[in-house]
Amino acid sequence: QVQLLEFGGGLVRHGESLRLSCASSGRTISQHHMAWFRRAPGTEREFVAAVDWSTGSTLYADSVKGRFAISRDNAKNMVYLQMNSLKPEDTAVYYCNSADDWPPRPSLVLDPWGQGTQVTVSS
Repeated sequence: QVQLLEFGGGLVRHGESLRLSCASSGRTISQHHMAWFRRAPGTEREFVAAVDWSTGSTLYADSVKGRFAISRDNAKNMVYLQMNSLKPEDTAVYYCNSADDWPPRPSLVLDPWGQGTQVTVSS
């Protein structure tokens, strides 16, 4: 069974940075798009960033464009999310998942959701 483990979250101040990591076990991520999503309290899970399995091209939500960067290491079966210039509105639980659709949608991801990693940005 596929398991996803997200880590690297924490409590930071407005303008600081964090790097999230996602380890996938039970699936070889090299043949799937990989994406990050987030869910803030009282909201639906939303798309944040994705990296194409074939071309390596990336896609970002407008709210994080220019501040976040997604990357993948197929050899390690890992996906990363570098988050710079963090804002209080980035506060959420962040999740990764694999997908075959583009852009990836939370309702169509391939694997069970992991527990996510909490990111809290203070003002």
